[in-house]
Amino acid sequence: MIKIKSPEEIEIMKVAGKIVGDTHKYLIPYIKPGITTIELDTLAHDYIISCGATPSFKNYNGFPGSICTSINNVVVHGIPGTKKLKEGDIISVDIGACYKGYHGDSAWTYPVGKIDENKKYLMEHTEKALFEGLSVIKEGIHIGDIGNAIENYAEKHRLGVVKELVGHGVGKKLHEMPDVPNYGKKGSGPILKSGMVIAVEPMLNLGTANVYLLDDNWTIITGDNKPSAHFEHTILVTKDGYKILTKR
Repeated sequence: MIKIKSPEEIEIMKVAGKIVGDTHKYLIPYIKPGITTIELDTLAHDYIISCGATPSFKNYNGFPGSICTSINNVVVHGIPGTKKLKEGDIISVDIGACYKGYHGDSAWTYPVGKIDENKKYLMEHTEKALFEGLSVIKEGIHIGDIGNAIENYAEKHRLGVVKELVGHGVGKKLHEMPDVPNYGKKGSGPILKSGMVIAVEPMLNLGTANVYLLDDNWTIITGDNKPSAHFEHTILVTKDGYKILTKR
């Protein structure tokens, strides 16, 4: 069952989303060569707490970090640790915050210093793929319309679409119905209604779409070790379009 949020719930989720967006903005100056991912994790944790929220990912199904830090060929769920960022890396930072029992969720991929043209291309077009997907959203469309828009854009730009991982509903649970794939056919899947809140999150690879799960049972990497990018917003469906709740 896909939940339609009440006006009161939406107001709380706007705050949760703003905390997530503000945490991203807070971290940007720290994303540079030499910092460790656990340092970024601590900064994000403390900032979210200071906003009166809690990190959604901390201990979620046993995940050890407050945020996900996915470097280069890591698609998602990178565990924060002692690895230092270096010049030329890209890092996808996935942040969730829970405020008064409701979640916000957003991922963004950042350059570490100067990056090569291939990584710039990947980041540019993964971000644009997100907004291609968002552009079709309004009450009455099908979930498949979103995935179709993302997939068509990604394929036109020769990027691999990860199919094992999808977007999702957001609310009292971090992951609710419906699943929001980054591929699909127009007119397929559930119909969106005003008041639904979903996370749209294309994960696109510079090479193959194939991915693998590492032995830690969290970290997912590309099958060919080429870079991956991840861009995600939590949005509210409205009658005429959508509202981004996790603006940076």
